[in-house]
Amino acid sequence: MTYEKDLARIVEDIVAPRAASVDADGAFPLAAVEELASAGILGLTVPAQYGGGGLGLAAGADVVRTLSQACSSTAMVVTMHYAATAALAAAGREDALREIAEGRHLSTLAFSETGSRSHFWAPLSTAAAEGDEVVLSAAKSWVTSAHHADSYVWSSRPLAAEGPMSLWFVRKGTAGLGSPASFDGLGLRGNDSSPVTGEGVRVARKDLLGEDGTGLDTALTAVLPWFLLLNASAGVGLMESVTAATVEHLTATRLRHLDQSLAQQLPSRAKVARMRIETDRTRALVEDTVAAVEAGRPDAQLLVLEVKAAADEAAALVTDTAMTVCGGAAFRKELPIERRFRDSRAARVMAPTTDALLDFVGRALCGLPLLDA
Repeated sequence: MTYEKDLARIVEDIVAPRAASVDADGAFPLAAVEELASAGILGLTVPAQYGGGGLGLAAGADVVRTLSQACSSTAMVVTMHYAATAALAAAGREDALREIAEGRHLSTLAFSETGSRSHFWAPLSTAAAEGDEVVLSAAKSWVTSAHHADSYVWSSRPLAAEGPMSLWFVRKGTAGLGSPASFDGLGLRGNDSSPVTGEGVRVARKDLLGEDGTGLDTALTAVLPWFLLLNASAGVGLMESVTAATVEHLTATRLRHLDQSLAQQLPSRAKVARMRIETDRTRALVEDTVAAVEAGRPDAQLLVLEVKAAADEAAALVTDTAMTVCGGAAFRKELPIERRFRDSRAARVMAPTTDALLDFVGRALCGLPLLDA
């Protein structure tokens, strides 16, 4: 399946022209999402047996990086959709996968909770059997596309089995679901990341994704690689955009008293060079991690744990530098740099946070389990 031309058209015609207003208004990028669905890009990673594009991490990372060059909010919506799709594919949830492939379904993850916050691996939400149904109750803290997704991949404590987590397929509009708040954040302002509550949400037993109690295994093996790699890819796209905007500002802006552009000043050139090096280094890490996962290399798990932490820190550094290099102009809306600076701050506190990932990497290096028993 080829998607590059459609993706480029959507970015040029819809995503890029609306990025500033999505940010300013905190508006969900609905037009872009609908066009991505119609073009088959939301179904790109659905297995071919369910009518999807049958493509893997490399394609998903490319889509997210390209979107993020224009709009981080749109990139995050697609990141969470692809991560949820990975969970649905692992469980063979045919009805949802076919709807996604047909451009009729946007999904997302509902993992983080008010009680356990960024510790997504320790849900406090409950699942209780009542006849042929299961009753779910939860206070989810941050759910991307909360008001716009057609389904949630929902975590809870197991029904009866051992293990920390089970996963469920919960459709939008199920009785008992609520999302009382709208998102008004510093960055990623259009991604509609809001709390979702569940009070007596009734689902069928067949809505269990996989076996009871095995949700953490699915989250770590099927979902987490997609989530971490696509977040890192979004960071790369953001860095590419900010670096290009900085170069454009330096070359177009002049110091009239010296009859020189800002680009002719050595400190500015040196800083933008560091931005480019950091961007290229991070993109190389992301691409190597994708290759490691797709080839089943022995170093794949460690690289997956490293990649989001590395990209998040790099994006913060690059945007910090851009704000300094471009001076007062970067603090105003005339340049996209302040918007991307704000967007870059979100990833480091998005579960798993940078601190958690550094701990995971250290544990892996020292031969310790990633999570305490």
